[in-house]
Amino acid sequence: MAAVLPRTPTTSTTPARKATAPAAGLALAALATLVWSGSFVTSRGLHDSVPPVQHAFWRWVIALVAVAPFGARQAWRQRALLRRHARYVLLASVLGVATYNTLVNQAGLTTPAATMGMIMAASPVLMAVFERLGGVRLGARRTTGLLIACAGVTLLVGGGAEFSSGDLWMIAAACCFAAYSALLRRKPAELTGTGFLFTTFLTGTALLLPAQAVSVTVQGSFHPTAATVLPLLYVGVASSAVAFFAWNKAIALLGATRAGIVYHLQPVCVALLSWAVLGETTGLPQLLSMALILGGVVLGAGSRR
Repeated sequence: MAAVLPRTPTTSTTPARKATAPAAGLALAALATLVWSGSFVTSRGLHDSVPPVQHAFWRWVIALVAVAPFGARQAWRQRALLRRHARYVLLASVLGVATYNTLVNQAGLTTPAATMGMIMAASPVLMAVFERLGGVRLGARRTTGLLIACAGVTLLVGGGAEFSSGDLWMIAAACCFAAYSALLRRKPAELTGTGFLFTTFLTGTALLLPAQAVSVTVQGSFHPTAATVLPLLYVGVASSAVAFFAWNKAIALLGATRAGIVYHLQPVCVALLSWAVLGETTGLPQLLSMALILGGVVLGAGSRR
């Protein structure tokens, strides 16, 4: 009987954990999406005061400081594991840290925040493609929700948005983010969340150092004022430390495809924030597309039950 007793709590708690995991994952994905929506508005708002590379560099310096109290010690304890998976960590750092946000900031020079959110809403389609190539079955419900949300994105793009060079930077950013999200699904299980997050932030910041030096030399340093420092604190703490931790956890609980469907909420959030903060207008086509996006999210992110 001694061998049987330990099994009782395990079998009774496992179904509860399985039942709450999707709800927690959806909530974390929604939190990350909402917080990241503000970073697009920030990128657009700082386009004429902070150069894109310097924006990205100081964002990750602030994020590194914010995560260090929670992740530095874990990263040190796992240094042998991190060395063993060095190529994986490096690829995640390049895609999710050094490249993605730098491209977003570059796009903000010429592309309105609402349009940036519209283009980024295409990244879940790429996530689904990457996961399908990896052997993950999407299912009819998720595929249908994905297609409905994509229809909403298509309506947004076709509703009067003008194509600019910044849109190409955003397309590249969407590809990087989708690849990063799909990569998270293959993260070695022995690497803890905060330790892995700290290591990718540190590696990505180091990779940005040469570009930062060139930007300061060629473009000069930006002037630290409340109008520049406060937005950088937001993207460094909220959009980087908090949102990336929430997104990485959501990927672990849901997978990139299902979390990516929730990510379709981003153009809705960005459009509302850009209207409230930057004065960018939203017309009837945008409102109709938002309804499609929300419907696709509800359909594709929900369980069969």
